[in-house]
Amino acid sequence: MTSITPKITPIYQTSVFKFQDLDELDQYFQDTSSRYLYSRNGNPNSDELVNAINQLEGGAGAVATSSGMSAIFASILAYCQTGDHVLCAADIYGGSAALLNTELSRMGITVTYVPFEQLYSLGQFVQPTTRLLLAETISNPLLRVADLRRLATECHNLGLKLVVDNTFATPLLTKPLSLGADISLHSVTKYLAGHSDVTAGAAVAADPEVAARLKQIGVFYGLTLSPMESWLAVRGLKTLRLRVREHCHNAQAVAEMLQQHPGVRAVYYPGLPDHAQHALAKEQGGGMFGGMMSILLEDDQEAVSGFMRRCQRFPFAPSLAGVDSSLSYPLGTSHRALTPEQQRDLGITLGLVRLSVGIEPAEELVEDLRQALG
Repeated sequence: MTSITPKITPIYQTSVFKFQDLDELDQYFQDTSSRYLYSRNGNPNSDELVNAINQLEGGAGAVATSSGMSAIFASILAYCQTGDHVLCAADIYGGSAALLNTELSRMGITVTYVPFEQLYSLGQFVQPTTRLLLAETISNPLLRVADLRRLATECHNLGLKLVVDNTFATPLLTKPLSLGADISLHSVTKYLAGHSDVTAGAAVAADPEVAARLKQIGVFYGLTLSPMESWLAVRGLKTLRLRVREHCHNAQAVAEMLQQHPGVRAVYYPGLPDHAQHALAKEQGGGMFGGMMSILLEDDQEAVSGFMRRCQRFPFAPSLAGVDSSLSYPLGTSHRALTPEQQRDLGITLGLVRLSVGIEPAEELVEDLRQALG
C-alpha cells in the first residue's frame, strides 16, 4: 500500500497512545520527547501549536493551555509559591485581577497593583518576597502601551521577572521576549486563533528551564489543550499576518472617523497621534497599532444600550479579536469584578465601550458606527 503523507497534520483525537511492550515504555521515560503517552502530557496537535507560537515569539519553549486564564495561572506559578508577592499593572484585564485576588490569594500569593504612571519606578512597591510584575503590552480596556524594554530593565534591576500578556499586540506587532520580558503569554482564543471558535492559551518563556516548568504545571494541573482546539488554532495561525494587517488598517480608519464624531467624547487608540504613547506604540509595534480600541460615549446606560442596539456590524459579544467585528462593555463584563473605586481610578465608566475591529470592508464598519451614533 502506498504510504500516506498528509500536507496538513491530522487531528489526533485520542486520549492515549499505544505501547508495544515494556521496552517501549522504558524508552519513553528515558526520553519523553521520543513519543506520546497520554494527551494530558502531550499530543501532536498541541505540540504543533506550541512550536508555531514559540517560533513567532522567539522563545526557548512554550506550553499550550486550555484558555488564556490558564496561561496566566501557569506563568505566575512558574515563579511563585506560597508566601510570595506579585506586582501587577493596575491597567490589566479584569480576569487577571480576579485570579490574583481570589484563587492565588487563597494559595498564599499576595498582590499589589501599580498605577500605570508608576510602572517604571517599582522600588517603592517591592517587598522581600516580590517575584514578578504582570503587565500587558497594550492594556485592556484603555489601550495604554507599556515600554517593555524599559519595564524589563526596571524589573531585572530589582531582581524581578517580567511576565507580559501580549494578547492585544500579537507577536506581529511586538515580541516581548526580544525586549527583555521573561514570559510572553496569550489568550490564543483571540488574535492567534482569530475566528471566535477556539478557547485556548499559550505561555512562551525566554529560559528553557522556565519553559520546562510551564510544561510541568500544565501537566500536573491538567491545563492541557484538546487536540481539536489545537488543530483549529494552528489553522487560524496560518492567516495571522493577513488578518492582523487588515485589523490594523480598519481600526485606523474607524478611530479617525470616531475622533471627529460629535457623539464620541474620547477615542482610546494608539494609532491616533494624540494618544499619550503614540510614538512608543509606533516604534514598538513596527508601525502597526492593532485592532482594538475603546470609545467614551455619554455616561448614560440607555444611551449606551441604544448605540449597541443600532450597531449592525458590531454585535455586543464579550470577547475580542475575531475576524468579525464586535463590541464589549468593560464595566459590565471584563472588569465587573473590580471595586467601584478601581473602576473609577482606571476610567472605566458607564459610557466606556470597547470595539474589536474586524476584517470586513472598512467603509462598511465606518458607516455602521456613524449611523449607530446617530
